[in-house]
Amino acid sequence: MSRTCLAVILAAGDSTRMKSSMSKVLHPVAGLPMIGHVMRTVASAGIADVALVLGRDADAVAKAAAVEGVNGRTFLQTERLGTGHAVLSARAAIADGFDDVLVTYGDAPLVTAGPFAAARAQLAAGADVAVIGFHTDRPTGYGRLLVENGQLVAIREEKDATDEERKVTWCNSGIMAINGRKALQLLEKIDNGNAKGEYYLTDLVEIVRAGGGRAVAVDAPEAEMAGCNNRAELAVLERLWQERRRHDVMLSGVTMIAPETVFLAYDTELGQDTIIEPNVVFGPGVTVESGAVIHAFSHLEGAHVSSGATVGPFARLRPGANLAAQSKVGNFCEVKKAEIGEGAKINHLTYIGDAIVGAHTNIGAGTITCNYDGINKHVTQIGANAFIGSNSSLIAPVSIGDGAYVGSGSVITEDVPADALALGRGRQENKPERAKVIRERALAFKAAKKTKG
Repeated sequence: MSRTCLAVILAAGDSTRMKSSMSKVLHPVAGLPMIGHVMRTVASAGIADVALVLGRDADAVAKAAAVEGVNGRTFLQTERLGTGHAVLSARAAIADGFDDVLVTYGDAPLVTAGPFAAARAQLAAGADVAVIGFHTDRPTGYGRLLVENGQLVAIREEKDATDEERKVTWCNSGIMAINGRKALQLLEKIDNGNAKGEYYLTDLVEIVRAGGGRAVAVDAPEAEMAGCNNRAELAVLERLWQERRRHDVMLSGVTMIAPETVFLAYDTELGQDTIIEPNVVFGPGVTVESGAVIHAFSHLEGAHVSSGATVGPFARLRPGANLAAQSKVGNFCEVKKAEIGEGAKINHLTYIGDAIVGAHTNIGAGTITCNYDGINKHVTQIGANAFIGSNSSLIAPVSIGDGAYVGSGSVITEDVPADALALGRGRQENKPERAKVIRERALAFKAAKKTKG
């Protein structure tokens, strides 16, 4: 669409019903603040100019709303005098002169670009206002869209509606598009002659019609229009977002054994033929390439899993974990800020952090890289085709060469040359009959305690 557009995003509410120490729009859905979702949708709709109407936590909200390619301007609403007043807080941006002005909300993270485009198309066809509505079988509490002969004649709040009007199931989402050339003129005609003394954006419909203009309604899926006023509704938004994203991911060629138990982040990327077992959680910043397998009860964030690699079950990949093709991080293993080479195996009960593990190296069970000295982090380097025996501690900074062996139970404090065997443990000593003596002493002690009791 070649028409210019300004998106006015209302995000100035006090969020009292959230009972939160931060602005409502900063609460995350799928790991991204709600305002971030709205901004990403605006950008995907081809809208490059945004006016953010802010109040509480203005600086934090503006930061969370930053999206590449979008020119965002901020406006502070110091008084809460209704939605019409909120939009006029962005007067300076509206006055710049756009073909369309789109008004949406910072707590509507599920809306897609489709309804925005539909509303703007109505403006291009000559409408002065296009209101986005949704059909629902639970209309109670919503303003009703009253349509006659294809035109929107009023938005009737439930408390003001007649019994017949309350039967209408087409409801107001609050999102609308306004003819940008007339926007200021129309907005300035909104008055506060109502019980609350507030300026209602919905009054624009009747203002437009009174001036001989045309108002219309466009339909959108109910789920996309869902907003958020409290923590219970936030949980509903999370559920709806997850359901939609899981569905899209499975249609793209990803297998989910029990999709309802898998939780994705806003930026999770899963390649074709990836298999995701039950109870897997993806935090932000995860990419999984084609053919990888994520076993049950694994948690990934900020990680890259290459083609054919396997993770879990019960594995944790933290930020900076980078698994090469055909590598494996197995059960009860944790990897953080580490490069795991092609075909390398970290099978059980192991921590690898701040490390480089070479191709086809095998890390035994119970191994840890001791990367922190209490003040600084240090790197462990392990070459290709090395073998680290079980229950070994690698004290960073340390380097283990290609093909080297580390004996089980070793504490390695010095570099190990290529193809060398390193043993860092005390020599075993067997004391004949000593176990019997210890056992008999322990039994005697136990018997004495029982007698005293």
